[in-house]
Amino acid sequence: MIVLGLDTCLSSCSVAVLEGERVLASAREVMARGHQERLAPMARDVMAKAGLAFGRLDRIAVTVGPGSFTGLRVGIAFAKGLALALDRPAVGIGTLEALAAEAGPEPRGLVFAAIDARRGQVYLQAFEDGRALMAPDALTAESAAARLAELSQGRACVLVGSGAALLAGLAPHARIVAAEGADARQVARLALTRAPAPLRPLYLRSPDAKLPA
Repeated sequence: MIVLGLDTCLSSCSVAVLEGERVLASAREVMARGHQERLAPMARDVMAKAGLAFGRLDRIAVTVGPGSFTGLRVGIAFAKGLALALDRPAVGIGTLEALAAEAGPEPRGLVFAAIDARRGQVYLQAFEDGRALMAPDALTAESAAARLAELSQGRACVLVGSGAALLAGLAPHARIVAAEGADARQVARLALTRAPAPLRPLYLRSPDAKLPA
């Protein structure tokens, strides 16, 4: 199965194409904005580097959140459009699940994927050996600390994501994996065994931008 993986949810733009578990080509750029302008050219270049036409794809995978509202919509819109044009299924992958996959190959043990959500909050999800222990949640730093203590109970763990540094002091023996965004290679791998479904963004809180009164 040939899968195109995409991520634009956070502070990077990432594209990868895999055939099964084998990475054929990938690209990743750190960026705070500009995903809309870079995503299509990156996808074109990655497919060219892999020596494949878009028609060879079997499915398209994309992160669906949580993340920035603009970046999230860019990735989902592109994936939907490509899937429709190619008549191929699309698969949505949670950003936190994709981040957790960067902790290393199975078994990964206890992993906390954490995104700095600003405004004193953290997007958090816990996994053990790849299995989710909780749904993605938007938590205050204090609540995230309590959840970390409750689930880890002093065990060794991995903290991965932009929010990992905020929680590192609560788990002094944790291994820290910094990541500005999800890796599209992991997004594509996770999609290999995931059933296609309509792409729906995962919003854990209302947007920062407000309409004028």
